[in-house]
Amino acid sequence: MSFVSPIQLRMNNIRIEPLDFSHEAGLIEACKDGELWKLRITSTPHFTQVKEYIELALQQRAAGTRFPFVIIDETQQKIVGTTSYHDILAAVNRVEIGYTWYAKSVQRTHVNTTCKLLLMKHAFETLQCHVVALRTDIFNLKSQKAIERLGAKKDGVIRGDALRKDGTIRDTVMYSITAGEWTNVHAHLLDLLSQHQ
Repeated sequence: MSFVSPIQLRMNNIRIEPLDFSHEAGLIEACKDGELWKLRITSTPHFTQVKEYIELALQQRAAGTRFPFVIIDETQQKIVGTTSYHDILAAVNRVEIGYTWYAKSVQRTHVNTTCKLLLMKHAFETLQCHVVALRTDIFNLKSQKAIERLGAKKDGVIRGDALRKDGTIRDTVMYSITAGEWTNVHAHLLDLLSQHQ
């Protein structure tokens, strides 16, 4: 898998491009939209820690374990969130999509479905991935429902898997989509998006 920068993915007036420090101010505003840092079961930083969040993401990109993106609403020319490929296993052509958070104003719109379709399409069709996985906190029922709505299959629960922002230990729910399932999932995502038009 070759993560060649710059990658720009576009659909439905949404643009996904590699994250860098020029996006800091926009991500701060996205973070403030809904006070997202108050959600202990997400990776969203406090708005005063966005610079450090970007620094860590870029360090992980340099190490080859994460490829972070920013999400831009082209209609408003406004940053509305961020997402990443992470836990990249090149030997088996597997990536995860995560570190995803959106400004509250675009939650429950087409944005998440559009972003997931773009990222999965790039993963399966350009990067030739065999598996695209997603994970979420066992208490993040909203996220679990959103992942299942995309057509991902639940692989199971990893108990005591990670620390939350507040220092508590979380169980992680794992999901995946295989290359053989992509044609049907792709059609399903297009159907979901057609309902927003």
